[in-house]
Amino acid sequence: MQVHRDAVRDVGGTLTLNDGTAIPAVGLGTFGFTGDRGVGIVSGALVRGYRLLDTAVGYDTEREVGRAIRESEVPREDIVVTTKIRRRDHGYEAARRSVRESLYRLGVERIDLHLIHWPNPRLGRYVDTWRALVAARADGEIRSIGVSNFNADHLERIIDATGEVPAVNQIELHPHYPQEQARALHRRLGILTQGWSPLGLGRRALLAAAPVVAAAQRHGASPAQVVLRWHRQIGSVPIPRSSDAARQRENLALDHLQLSDQELEAIATLAGPGRRLWGGDPEVVEK
Repeated sequence: MQVHRDAVRDVGGTLTLNDGTAIPAVGLGTFGFTGDRGVGIVSGALVRGYRLLDTAVGYDTEREVGRAIRESEVPREDIVVTTKIRRRDHGYEAARRSVRESLYRLGVERIDLHLIHWPNPRLGRYVDTWRALVAARADGEIRSIGVSNFNADHLERIIDATGEVPAVNQIELHPHYPQEQARALHRRLGILTQGWSPLGLGRRALLAAAPVVAAAQRHGASPAQVVLRWHRQIGSVPIPRSSDAARQRENLALDHLQLSDQELEAIATLAGPGRRLWGGDPEVVEK
């Protein structure tokens, strides 16, 4: 397995990936943002400053995200749009077709970041799917390529087979499930960690936790801001999902926060075994 140390650099609210491209330090999840309402939510997020939009074939929100981008006054080159390949499109030819279909639904000339959504190891096609993304990038259909929910052995296989290290691995990540080993591997390989469900689906329990509440009171911030700042300081790009305008603004307003080592250590005590949100083990999930 190749090693690319120090390939991810945090520079003033953006991070530089191992392929030299930049990505915002906070993104917007778009699961469930369908129809005109979904377009309105994403359009509003762009007005409020979001520049990283996270969709997927499996979310069925690519059309809404694409329409919001086209109708926005934000220049297209300032927006990073991410989408993902689902299980039924694994395999080289199917994945190439999936990329073209995503381009059509999004209405863009190039996808900024394309991920394999889940490895689906029992299907056994994620290496060929990865080869398809490498080829689509070479053909100019994609700018950056990465994966989602890949364990160490999945990463090793695609890197050894192709010599191509993913720019991103998007994984479940929050203080209840901080994934220290995965993040350490990502740092060694130069892969950016993104966190889905960064506030936890059981957000009430997390946001009411004593270390989070204490830090929020100390800094004059909300508990959600503390958790999202925790992501930033451990080197993760959080992808919170919110349809509420006030929460969208709050989730972006993190630059005034700087958690101390003691606060980070206190938040680390929230971790525990078996803290996945719904048992989403990439070795067995089929999506």
